[in-house]
Amino acid sequence: MTNSLAGLFRARRQEAAGQALLARGLHLVGDHLAERAEGSGPGGTRLLRAIGGYAGALARPSADPFDALLRVGERALESGGPGAPELALGVADTAVEIRRRSKGAWRLRGLALDRLGREAEALECYERCLELGAEAAGEVARRVDTLRRRRACLEEAAALFPGSAGTLLGPADRSTADTAAEFAAFVRARLSERGPDDPAVRRLLALHAAYRRLLERSALSDPLLGGAEPVGVTGLRRLLAGRTVCLVSGTPAVAGGTLGGLIDGYDVVVRCDAFRLRAEGTGERTGLHAVTLRGDTPWEGPAWTRPAGIRLVFGDPAAAWRRALRQRLAAGAQEHVGDASLRRPLGDPALLGEDGWDAATTTAFTVLRLLDFLDVTPRLDLIGFDDGGTLRPREAAWVRDRATHVDDRTMRTALR
Repeated sequence: MTNSLAGLFRARRQEAAGQALLARGLHLVGDHLAERAEGSGPGGTRLLRAIGGYAGALARPSADPFDALLRVGERALESGGPGAPELALGVADTAVEIRRRSKGAWRLRGLALDRLGREAEALECYERCLELGAEAAGEVARRVDTLRRRRACLEEAAALFPGSAGTLLGPADRSTADTAAEFAAFVRARLSERGPDDPAVRRLLALHAAYRRLLERSALSDPLLGGAEPVGVTGLRRLLAGRTVCLVSGTPAVAGGTLGGLIDGYDVVVRCDAFRLRAEGTGERTGLHAVTLRGDTPWEGPAWTRPAGIRLVFGDPAAAWRRALRQRLAAGAQEHVGDASLRRPLGDPALLGEDGWDAATTTAFTVLRLLDFLDVTPRLDLIGFDDGGTLRPREAAWVRDRATHVDDRTMRTALR
């Protein structure tokens, strides 16, 4: 009896401590909003939605707000605004205190530290994440490999000139920017001292070039992306011709429902951005995954590791789009990848060429307009968008104007 009571008291103390940490997370995001008035642009809007979701989860006794807290940190990194990495790190620190064995918390902490240029600490978090068996192991392992290869470049460069290395390796907490500047100054000094014909200087220049490449883009173990085939407009038409298609909303009403069998019955199931699967509610298949690049540095987001037949990535400008594909596509996770001709279908004169759609246009509407424009599918349905779902008002109005049938029971809106 005494042992049972002691266990009960310990459990209650742990629960109270967890609630205090969750409340601290809310204070963190509140302070961030008060200081920066986040919310302008699509990245800021998504962050605000995540914060609202977290606050709502805290208010529901039956809800587990931990995943919602992690989502705030992820959206902060995606937003790319001032103070966003610091907010993400504060959220990650709180999450790690709540659940020391959470893969998602350690991964988020690594990403935040990485964004802040604290490479040694980020590497420790990534390695902890891998020890716990992270679902996004491929993405994390690539980042670990990149950081280790950058470190190896510095160590070999220092070994070439042991008497002059000075602070090249530097303290563990030195930022990436400071390390890069120190490396560049080191190279200039050795080049001035010995000239470009010295063998050690030539090797140093090669190491510096490799280091700079690794700064700009993560190492990629499989440059061919596991044999994924790039497809343009013609190729996409061919892949979709004659097939039934449904676009699935990520709303709680769908996830908590029982439409999984209906959804998986379509030839091609389309899902957008980050999504979660629950077989009974959302179905399990993903024939096409569409995602829109958001924020100032969209290449730094999580890798797209969920299996999909076709992966379409929307984004502008072209350089950021190319870099994001190189760093975020996971080898073997898709059979086909949309090429540059499909990266901005709404504004591209070669496709829809429509004015009035801005950067905040939802991914769901972008891919829907593209599928409607291609006009090769005998059936094009939306599930979970009957009340607008995640569409913006103007987008929802476009759907209502063109709907041929609405079934409230299955939350289905038909466009064909």
